[in-house]
Amino acid sequence: MATTNIVVERVAGAMGAVMTGVDLSGKPSKATMAAIRDALVEHQVVFIRDQNLDALGLVRFARILGEPNIYPFVEGLPDAPEIFEILKAENDTRNFGGGWHSDSTYLENPPAFTMLFAKDVPSVGGDTIYANTYLAYERLSPGLQETLRTLDGINSAALSGAGGRAKLTSENTKMKRQNMSDADEIEAIHPIAPLHPDTGRRALYLSRAHTVRFVGMTAEESKPMIDYLADYAVRPDFTCRMKWEVGTLGIWDNRCTQHYALNDYPGERRRMWRATVRV
Repeated sequence: MATTNIVVERVAGAMGAVMTGVDLSGKPSKATMAAIRDALVEHQVVFIRDQNLDALGLVRFARILGEPNIYPFVEGLPDAPEIFEILKAENDTRNFGGGWHSDSTYLENPPAFTMLFAKDVPSVGGDTIYANTYLAYERLSPGLQETLRTLDGINSAALSGAGGRAKLTSENTKMKRQNMSDADEIEAIHPIAPLHPDTGRRALYLSRAHTVRFVGMTAEESKPMIDYLADYAVRPDFTCRMKWEVGTLGIWDNRCTQHYALNDYPGERRRMWRATVRV
């Protein structure tokens, strides 16, 4: 690497890495950004330890990666609307993000990258599991691969299997909800097996959380294949488990991953800042 102080350590055979020796509190150098981008291409999800970022610093870094999205259903921070806070307090029982998904696939231009910055973490638990959807596609039979290359999926914000919109209606009331009545109207169509623009590899791009049906098919006809692929994409062989620490900045590529926030820390607090960017 061009930056000798940076160390990247793999965490699993399928994907995932932890990066140290990086300081993002100022403007990162071109060499540092190149190292981060290279790590994301190789490992799909990267956790950068020991960061000291305020909200504006996180937005500044997000703008280097791409154009920040505004999440439609939760108000952003007052001084940084591009960021919203994900809070599971001690008395909350359900969490946000507790189901396999890629972020906001119901948007016409969904996030390429998601960033979470850990502000408070439980004493144990609260990890996030990631799945490499390149591997999921590449290990399917050639015949099914060929079929999937012809399919587009309709993705809707009305579905809530990722622990998002529906859970906001009854839990995590400290998160400031907005635009909840608009969710049923927000839909987008995306290929089921798109080519990644940076790597040229295909990845599965669907989930129970957001994919309603295939274009040209009914929901009833589509459901068996969606269910099969959703289960297949998150086989343990394709996954890694990442542990949060206060000051960790996690970054992942939604175009070739899914993720699942574990809810295994009853009675403890977990607080994260979330930003997403499109490219």
